[in-house]
Amino acid sequence: MFDFNWEALLLKTGIIALQLIGTFIAFLIVKKIGNKIIERTFTRLQEKQNISLGRSHTLQKLMENILSYVLTFMLVASIFGIFNIPVASLIAGAGVVGLAIGFGAQGLVSDVVTGFFLLLEKQIDVNDYVTLGALDGIVESVGLRTTQIRGFDGTLHYIPNRDIKSVSNHSRGNMRALVDIKIAYDEDIDQAIIVMQEACDQVAANNPSIVDGPNVIGVQDIGTSDVVLRVIAKTVNGEQWEVERQLRKAIKEAFDAAKGNSSDTLGQDS
Repeated sequence: MFDFNWEALLLKTGIIALQLIGTFIAFLIVKKIGNKIIERTFTRLQEKQNISLGRSHTLQKLMENILSYVLTFMLVASIFGIFNIPVASLIAGAGVVGLAIGFGAQGLVSDVVTGFFLLLEKQIDVNDYVTLGALDGIVESVGLRTTQIRGFDGTLHYIPNRDIKSVSNHSRGNMRALVDIKIAYDEDIDQAIIVMQEACDQVAANNPSIVDGPNVIGVQDIGTSDVVLRVIAKTVNGEQWEVERQLRKAIKEAFDAAKGNSSDTLGQDS
């Protein structure tokens, strides 16, 4: 009768389980320490080399991404070693398999190449407001394979780098606040422009985010029942929407003060 050595099996299983647990714990510890070192390194570089905050965060996320890939590969290799699977032959086999699926991996290669040039040419950085194709939002991460964009509704979009055909970066330089105000045909356009400009000057005096203007540039369009007057201003990046809201409010209040409660025909925001 076959005598199976259960004690040896349990002992071997226990040793393998302990090795696996130890490997995973070491993986987590090294990853945490590595991310901490990367964070401190880029914090010092930002202070000493005068690197922008967005650029520093971008490179930091990239290094954390690379560290994660390297540690994951080492973790898998260690697990194979625990089960006595020769890593060298596995890599050789992977080369043969990789040759067979090479055409299917073109997308991955394209992701990496595109991501490399996005970073090399500094097209986008973390915290930039960008438009990538049909999506716009704030950049949260730029990796070698994917770029993460947080939409204004809170949705986090993961975009494969190969799908990024064009980049519109709204965070480089000053931005423009633009407000169109509709007034009725029977209103005095010159008087409306004076009232609007006085309101714009008051907003500019109290808002340091405004770099230039606001200026009422005149008649922008003529509709079927109204005339559109346009106001433009240059603002600090990211503050254009707040300035637009302030301008609308100030112009509405200025019209109310000048015309009483007749602002239903004078000064309708388009």
